[in-house]
Amino acid sequence: MKLKCAILDDYQQVALKMADWSALADRVEVSAISAHFTDETELAVHLQECDILVIMRERTPMTASLLARLPKLKLLITSGMRNASIDLAAAAERGVVVCGTRSGSAAPMELTWALLLGLAKHIVPESVGLQNNGPWQRDLGVTLQGKTLGLLGLGKIGGQMAKVAQAFGMRVLAWSQNLTAERAAQEGALLAPSKRALFEQSDFVSIHLVLSDRSRGLVGRDELTAMKPTAYLINTARGDRRSGGAGGRAATAEDCRRRAGCVRDGAAAGRRCVSSVAQRAGDAACGLRGGRQLPRLLHRGGRGHSGVPRRSTDSPAGLTAFLMPAEACLARAFTRIIAGLFLAGIGHARIIGSDGGRSRLFGA
Repeated sequence: MKLKCAILDDYQQVALKMADWSALADRVEVSAISAHFTDETELAVHLQECDILVIMRERTPMTASLLARLPKLKLLITSGMRNASIDLAAAAERGVVVCGTRSGSAAPMELTWALLLGLAKHIVPESVGLQNNGPWQRDLGVTLQGKTLGLLGLGKIGGQMAKVAQAFGMRVLAWSQNLTAERAAQEGALLAPSKRALFEQSDFVSIHLVLSDRSRGLVGRDELTAMKPTAYLINTARGDRRSGGAGGRAATAEDCRRRAGCVRDGAAAGRRCVSSVAQRAGDAACGLRGGRQLPRLLHRGGRGHSGVPRRSTDSPAGLTAFLMPAEACLARAFTRIIAGLFLAGIGHARIIGSDGGRSRLFGA
């Protein structure tokens, strides 16, 4: 009997087209689900017979209660190595292997610059004004040359942000809890003396931190009030780095006049973004700042299309943590497919926390 695999939240209906699933045709029945289920009971009914699930980041939270309703589930694959919506402890308790692939940094970097340039040049209000036959050209845009970009986090994405900023002739400040002046200099950035100094001096602040106990609530009212009245705050990171209620207070007190960003749809941890973007129907959203429309969108930083994805020859060869050889062979084939589907050629993946919290690389 074939194993059953479901690909969840395939909104663009491309999962079966952008990867070659034929290698598994004799062993696995693969289907893609484009609809998003908000009711866990309804979702559990649809997935009741599934042995394998492929999920798109945090679109559908894998909670303990949902996992308990999926008795046949053996393997859970997520795009990217960090997925705060998966209850890893519950998965380990039920013997479900959770694995993920590396994620690229180019797409979220490009999305951030799209938002930043849209803000600087007032793309949204000018477009709306043109469509509505006015008002238009109400004020001047911002020239980036000579302005300061503040990066909260200087990892893979933050580092690429810094390089693009230099091409625009911008000054780059960066800050995180463990960032050194030497590391900042490697990316062409200056280390801000403090987090507050970064917010005070920057014309644009962009958040690029992984959600953790250290980063949760990192941006609060003090940081927002420290910003210039003309500054912009952009958040394309997943999860909530604001202290409780900071965004709402800023919206009413005009602490931060211009904010934009995107949120990961269905994110389990940190449902609000600094931009106060609605994630689901019924969520409160704020789209105006001083009468100006701001860019708002669901997070699409990792969803880029660059033609037919390459079938990487250096994709992972197996999952050594699987208990049975048959499962190891199955996981090896699946990992190769997922790497092509999500990463277009990056040849690494990792088991996530299914071995008591010890994550391990897997390969040949």
